[in-house]
Amino acid sequence: MGGYSTVVVGTDGSETSFRAVEQAAELARDASALLVIACAYVPERPDPHTQDVLGDEAYQVTGSAPADDTVSRARDRALATGAVKVETVAVQGKPADTLCRIVAERNADLLVVGNRGLNTLAGRIIGSVPLDVVRRAPVDVLVVHTT
Repeated sequence: MGGYSTVVVGTDGSETSFRAVEQAAELARDASALLVIACAYVPERPDPHTQDVLGDEAYQVTGSAPADDTVSRARDRALATGAVKVETVAVQGKPADTLCRIVAERNADLLVVGNRGLNTLAGRIIGSVPLDVVRRAPVDVLVVHTT
């Protein structure tokens, strides 16, 4: 596993995705690689009441604030696992599309995701993030058993 220089891991803030972050952190640590923790998000539509009450601060509810919090918590878990070089990124977009784009932008050579949704009926019919990235990622993909 020492051949990886940049590892990207996706998280949605769930406990299972944090298990994938921890596994990716261990791999990055052992390979002396950069770990990029990524969270894709789709902003919620502003509730008119929220906009009225919060005014210019409404973006914190409807924008990237939840994703920023997710990558911050994931970073803490990665650092506790022993990863040394850690970056975080929260990007608006669909998870599989966003992860593949981040892999390309960062010239990553490994993408790590959890297996949640992979073995469900819905995952088989409409697809899942792990299945989508395995099909499309231009690099090695590690699907961590997290469920």
